[in-house]
Amino acid sequence: MIEINNTTKVKINSVKLKRVIEKFIESKRLKDFSVSVALIGDAKMTELNYRYRGLKKPTDVLSFTAVNEIIINIKQIERQAKEQGQSREAELIFILVHGLLHLIGYNDNTEPKRLKMIALGEDFIRRL
Repeated sequence: MIEINNTTKVKINSVKLKRVIEKFIESKRLKDFSVSVALIGDAKMTELNYRYRGLKKPTDVLSFTAVNEIIINIKQIERQAKEQGQSREAELIFILVHGLLHLIGYNDNTEPKRLKMIALGEDFIRRL
């Protein structure tokens, strides 16, 4: 089961996000894989980031492997998209894939691991 919950007023293409998740599940040959994605804003993300990581600032994505949940901060996605000169949708898909990689065990707590996750995400997106 794939669930997308947009708690913001920002319009997103949830059908496209579900298709990306379905293709990810298929490409990784994941059996009985369910995921919930929540789109939130800065205030709630700052609260969650502080509660779970001790950082009192917004972040783009948090992944919770125990419940297969990805929480995405749409305001941070908009900022990052603008900084990188790409569309909000492209950044959202990249961050969604990044969150999915976290759910299946990838970690970006070191620079080499971060770079590997970026490369894996970009490679997957290229093949969409």
